[in-house]
This record gives sequence, C-alpha cells and structure tokens, in this order.
Amino acid sequence: MGSATRGALAGTRAALAQLGRAELQVAEDLLAVGRVVGSSSQLRSALIDAEADDAQKRTLVESVFGAKVTADAVTLVTAAATRRWSTGDDFIAGLEDLGYRVAAESAREGVEIDAELFAFERAVASDAELELALGSKLSPLPSKLALVDRLLGGKASPQTVAIVRHLVQQPRGRRIGELLRHAASVVADQRGFDVATVTTAVPLTAEQLGRLAQGLVAQAGRRVRFDTIVDPAVIGGVRVQIGDDVIDGSVASRLSELRQKLAG
Repeated sequence: MGSATRGALAGTRAALAQLGRAELQVAEDLLAVGRVVGSSSQLRSALIDAEADDAQKRTLVESVFGAKVTADAVTLVTAAATRRWSTGDDFIAGLEDLGYRVAAESAREGVEIDAELFAFERAVASDAELELALGSKLSPLPSKLALVDRLLGGKASPQTVAIVRHLVQQPRGRRIGELLRHAASVVADQRGFDVATVTTAVPLTAEQLGRLAQGLVAQAGRRVRFDTIVDPAVIGGVRVQIGDDVIDGSVASRLSELRQKLAG
C-alpha cells in the first residue's frame, strides 16, 4: 500500500466519522459503486485523475451515481474520489473499505458481523465444493448469489449477507477465504477490535484464551476478538496473527527452522 493510499484511507474514514450516521443501504450503495468502478477502466481513471480538481470529481460522481444511490453514498464516494490514491485498484479497495465500515456501523447492538464472516469462512474452507461454487469463474453469478442467500438468509445479519454477496460479485482475483477474512478484519476494526487468528493443534480452553487475550490486549492496546482455527499440522504450540503481524510459537514452525539450519 502506497503512502498516497494510506492518506486517502484516513481521509475517507474521517469523512465517514463526520457523516455521523450509517444505514445498510448506504453500505450496499458504496459496494455497488465499487463494482461499477471496477468494471470501467475509463471511469476509474477519471475518478483518480490527479489533474482533475475536486469540483470536477464531485460533478462526475453526481452525474454518474447521483440518481442511482443515496445522498450519503454520493457524499462518501466524492470524499474518496477527491483523495489521492496510489493505484486504481487501491481506489476500489477504498470504496470496499468504506462499505464494510458503514455496514459495521449500521448493525444493531450485539450483532457481530466479523464473527459471522469468520464462521462462514470456516464453513467454506472445510467444503471444497462450496468454495468452488462461490469462487469459480465458471459458476454463473446468479447461482452464486442464490447460494449465498440460501446459506445465509435468515441465519446471518443483513450486513453479513450484503458483504458476502458483494464479495462473490467482485473477487478481484482473490480467493473467497481471503476476501472473507479481510472484510471481517475491517468490520472488527471499525467496531474497535483487533482480530487475532489463533491456530492450534487442539482447541484452547476458555482459561487459555483468557490468558492469551490479556497478553494481546496489553500488547495491542485495544480489545481483541479471536478467530480460532484447529489445525493438527501445527503439532503443538500456538500461532497468532493480527493483521500482518505473526507470532509463531508452533512446534511445526520450530521444526521447520531446525530443518533449515541443518540444511544450511
């Protein structure tokens, strides 16, 4: 991620905070705009054109999307378009980021969208046929959307359904598991959490998770929510990932290091 994109993301998040309200329809509109921008290189180039001034960007956003999406969505898309982005793909990712954050803010108290997304990711990871049905370019889009609705409709929050429906429509070359994990981490961040993915050979007890949480909270300085994975391949110990940071104390990792030393 370039420095321009980091600054742009900070700016769009500030614009969301200034908006002071969030509705699911706005989140869906932002994700839909991202799909339109993703499908048109000409529009994408125009919206991130460094030579165009803010007034020109605002006029373009209003002319293309003003009659199709909510006024709040137009405000946020304009806020994104008037920032500097390192690449066109970063701009699309920024619109997705905004959509996920608005969805997070629109959920009623007690709804854990990130947990629902992680749970769906685990279900997909454990079923090769399901992963293929959702991720294959050969699967018709209407079939993918119908499958999402059948699996999640009435079982997950409308916010989670909206996010997953977006992901199968615009994967941008990424695997469905990666998409779900990223969306969950953005949602958690918006709600004031870090997500720690904890991989162990056997399930951790509540007491063990509690001790781990205390250590991670002290280190991260904010609340931590766990996504736990049981993988016998780690043999023993624990592997923790928060964002790009990895703490790998698994036996498998130590054995791998030992093999490398012996080979070297």
